[in-house]
Amino acid sequence: MPATEYQRSFGRTLLNLRRDSVHSVAESSTTESTQMEAELESFQRRVAERFADLNASTSEDLLSLEWVEKLLDSFLLCQEEFRVIIVSNHRELVAKPPMDRMVSEYFDRSVKALDVCNAIRDGVERIRQWQKLIEIVVCAFDRTRPLGEGQFRRAKKTLIELAIGMLDDKEASSSSSVTQHRNRSFGRNKEKTIGHFRSLSWSVSRSWSASKQLQALGNGLAPPRAGDVTATSGLAVPVYTMTSVLLFVMWALVAAIPCQDRGLQVHFNVPRSFQWGGSLMSLHDRIIEESRKRERRNSCGLLKEINQIERSSRLMGELVDSVQFPLSEEKEVGVRERVEELGKVHEALKNGLDPFERKRRNKMDPKITTRTRRLMNVVEINDYPGSGANSRHTRPYCPDC
Repeated sequence: MPATEYQRSFGRTLLNLRRDSVHSVAESSTTESTQMEAELESFQRRVAERFADLNASTSEDLLSLEWVEKLLDSFLLCQEEFRVIIVSNHRELVAKPPMDRMVSEYFDRSVKALDVCNAIRDGVERIRQWQKLIEIVVCAFDRTRPLGEGQFRRAKKTLIELAIGMLDDKEASSSSSVTQHRNRSFGRNKEKTIGHFRSLSWSVSRSWSASKQLQALGNGLAPPRAGDVTATSGLAVPVYTMTSVLLFVMWALVAAIPCQDRGLQVHFNVPRSFQWGGSLMSLHDRIIEESRKRERRNSCGLLKEINQIERSSRLMGELVDSVQFPLSEEKEVGVRERVEELGKVHEALKNGLDPFERKRRNKMDPKITTRTRRLMNVVEINDYPGSGANSRHTRPYCPDC
């Protein structure tokens, strides 16, 4: 074969190889791009389904302990799927701009969210304290014993303590004189401030503000620009999605559970063009509407169980204040009914808080090595040296009954 013909043949072979190689790379790139688009679309769809399910809850179920637990479950599932997408599947893109900046901003917001989680933990501890006070009232009116004046005195003192413990921080700070009067009437030598009713292991400083922390979480949050979406191969969208979900979950927890300097005035606006945007904004509007109800305006939390505590304890307190001895049969029936209602509230708190705290402790909280103090339970109070309890008492110690 002549040299020139050989060179032409060899050249055609090289061109064919190059063309086949380019086509192979293009096909591979197209396949990867299609798989990535499907992955990101699937994430958006699952987030939308979870929030649509949360939004389908009735007004009775919204902001209950069960609903809040369901909200946390949804958040944790979204977070795990987000981690897989960002860290496991597309780690090489995270280090490139502008993706590196977006991920860094998300982690900064996550650190701020941990402070909110600590404050929420303290709020749950406050609810635990109220639960124990309710238990004391219920035990004071034990069905196996006739009702006497001592039981009513004990119940009245405990209900006053509960009412003051449920004051919002701002109300509490203006009620110290009332608290001191209450302590003197209880015959206590040591003066206690309203801070006694807050968590004994307060995790955030006195100047910390849940409202300001939420504002810091939301500062600068905006949907990604088209250029950023293209530059990140679409990963800017799940980052924005997860940041919005994080902000909403923290905001909903602050709305529901007592914490320091609560406030719901956070600018929160998600375009409904996102699959999950409509359900999330609907939930936001429903919670705002709940906070505007007259009976909830001055509440320390929008949690359904807190509303039940406030209502049941108020009615019980009014009944206790109105009794006269000897107790009529009709009045005794009314007292028993109120006690039964308080017992149901206590049971609802127990059934709701136990799984909620387990999930929060295992998944949401950072590891905490400091030793925390807690309120003693009923059995520990009776067994504690100097409590005045003796073998006769199987209920919370009560000097009046």
